[in-house]
Amino acid sequence: MTKDLQYTEDQEAKRQLDEILKNCTRCQSAEDHRLILKAFELSMEAHKGVRRRSGELYIMHPLAVARIVAEEIGLGAKGIAAALLHDVVEDTDYTVDDLTTIFGEKIAGIVDGLTKLEGVFDQTKSKQADNFRKLLLTMVEDVRVILIKLADRLHNMRTLDSMPDHKKYKIAGETLFIYAPLAHRLGLYAIKTELEDLSLKYEHPSIYNDISEKLKEYRTRNDQILTRFSLPIIDRLSNEGFEFDIKGRPKSIFSIWNKMQKKSVPFDEIYDLLALRIVFKPKPGVPEKTQCWSIYSVITDIYKPKPDRLRDWVSVPKANGYEALHATFMGPDGKWVEMQIRSERMNEIAERGFAAHWKYKGQQDKDSELDNWLKQIREVLENPDMDSVEFLDDFKLNLFSAEMMIFTPKGDVKVMPKGATTLDLAFEIHTNIGYKCIGAKVNYKLVPLSHELKSGDQVEILTSEKQTPKYEWLNYVTTAKAKSRIKEAFKKERKVMVQKGEVMLQEALSQKKLTTNAKILKKLQSFYNFPNKEELYYKIGKNIIRLDNLPKILSDKTSNKWVRYWRLSFSKKKDDASLNEGKPVKLGSKTTERVVSDDMGDEDYTIATCCNPIPGDDLVGYVDDVNKLILHSRKCPVAIRLMSSQGNRIVSASWESHKILSFLALINLSGIDSIGIVSKITKVISEDQNVNMRSIHFDSHDGIFEGAIYLYIHNTEDLNNLIFNITKIKGVHSVTRQERIKGGIAGGV
Repeated sequence: MTKDLQYTEDQEAKRQLDEILKNCTRCQSAEDHRLILKAFELSMEAHKGVRRRSGELYIMHPLAVARIVAEEIGLGAKGIAAALLHDVVEDTDYTVDDLTTIFGEKIAGIVDGLTKLEGVFDQTKSKQADNFRKLLLTMVEDVRVILIKLADRLHNMRTLDSMPDHKKYKIAGETLFIYAPLAHRLGLYAIKTELEDLSLKYEHPSIYNDISEKLKEYRTRNDQILTRFSLPIIDRLSNEGFEFDIKGRPKSIFSIWNKMQKKSVPFDEIYDLLALRIVFKPKPGVPEKTQCWSIYSVITDIYKPKPDRLRDWVSVPKANGYEALHATFMGPDGKWVEMQIRSERMNEIAERGFAAHWKYKGQQDKDSELDNWLKQIREVLENPDMDSVEFLDDFKLNLFSAEMMIFTPKGDVKVMPKGATTLDLAFEIHTNIGYKCIGAKVNYKLVPLSHELKSGDQVEILTSEKQTPKYEWLNYVTTAKAKSRIKEAFKKERKVMVQKGEVMLQEALSQKKLTTNAKILKKLQSFYNFPNKEELYYKIGKNIIRLDNLPKILSDKTSNKWVRYWRLSFSKKKDDASLNEGKPVKLGSKTTERVVSDDMGDEDYTIATCCNPIPGDDLVGYVDDVNKLILHSRKCPVAIRLMSSQGNRIVSASWESHKILSFLALINLSGIDSIGIVSKITKVISEDQNVNMRSIHFDSHDGIFEGAIYLYIHNTEDLNNLIFNITKIKGVHSVTRQERIKGGIAGGV
């Protein structure tokens, strides 16, 4: 490398630092500048000569993270200094003690929280989950840790192009599963939106590009509608003396895709793409909430509102501090337009989240829910016996995006996640109340522990001193706090039962001159449908399952009844069951991509029943404990969870099909009922498209039919052609593929 190039890159790094110092509103003193400069110089020296995979100097990454922290989140000098140093301990010879000596305990503590765990890990556990747990342990003491981590993740996602595909899937899945919901929970809406969009871009690039292009065309086509809609509002509000800004609110690509998936509708049927936001400067002496409703009232004088689309988050803000009034109005062109009404303070909190929220602490008493959330995280972290992956799942429960208000008998408000039960509320009030809960009165009516609450319910928890926790309560609760408290109560008893069950199984196998091994355990887990061996041991120890039929289970060639049924019903045979690619991938292997071909046998891979991918679907592979490849659709929620928590077991996978194998697919149909409609549908499937059906079910009511058909399909192209031809039948309204099939088949014939 020439000296001129080195000089130019160093100059660019210093220019980036100057930009940070100029744009940081919370670090204008000479002392703040000295601290940031000192952190920059140490980071520059520590990372000297190191380059990122993209080829740029490594120092550009901590500079980019520091810039996000300063400009997009709004942290001060210590936060920026920690961002500049965030990789120093992990990647260089500097230690936490060194940073403590140079910068003090606070900055060193933040960097330590951002530093990944080192050492040897049990391969059955998740290094990612352990790292995340450590990160959160530090976060509850200093929230700047997670804010800097989110900035770090955002820059990594912005520069993900230089990574190989299997790394992109892992990082994108982890981002979507943990970091985007976490950004949402901390109120960082802009960062959350960008993380979601970038995850979609790298996991499903064709979908991302397609929606992006359609969105550009849509905005160009409808700008005039928004302008015509806005002009009367601008005139009226100006006459009322409001100082405000009104502009379009673009809907994110990910949120559009998510809605298309959930509602099974095309892009053109997403009706809330037209949206405006009003941000006003509050008039002195008048509460902001009152002014929000005044603006809403002015707009209702011009346009008619949609009653069921009013969202009031100014009276009771969301748990992440978000405040706004959302309403939808019918515009002059017969188009629904969504309006968001916020003050300048509300807008800053909505865009910049937690850091902006604390800026207003003392002025507005609105931070109790955020305090409560951090308290809940601390309580979950206090359980030292909890497995890291189990902790990650419980933590994910705390990242709920939809809340509801529950009222106590005295009128106090408790904010709970949607789907919470009376037992969840009991544990939310106090652990002992949860343990003693026997039921509740909801709106003065007696309900059981499992009753799902609705926003606005008034709830009185009923308790009894004779009540003790029950293990089945885990099926009644949805919040992390309730789950962790119930698990704590049974931890000791469960441990004893697991040990007892393990001994009982070994004794039973010894009588057959066998020993416990991974193959036997897998067969038993599969037969009883248990997720892990601990659950199997526990049920044996509790005498819930008996070992009398052990010989029959172990002698059976397969415990999967669907596979047996499939092979008996269809007699297509493979010409050659040999494996093209050699042995399955082993953990730690350098092989990062598998091609799934017709020549592979059932012993080499398994189709995940949670999403049932078929040839043509985007795939990701997961290598399980017995070194078998499990294939998931890349957009499957289970796959996203695995990518986020067990990335070391993830490999790229792709199809290579010659239409020898058939895969189970389920389609759902609906339309206008008429004589012969079922016959027409089955004729298209069996005769025109030459597709076999496993089962068919139709139900008709009030002139409308709904149907579900299980099909054996070679690939997505055949399935899409079939769906297209069925939709051409007169009376058929919709045909959609259901990817999550209960009792799906784990393989092909």
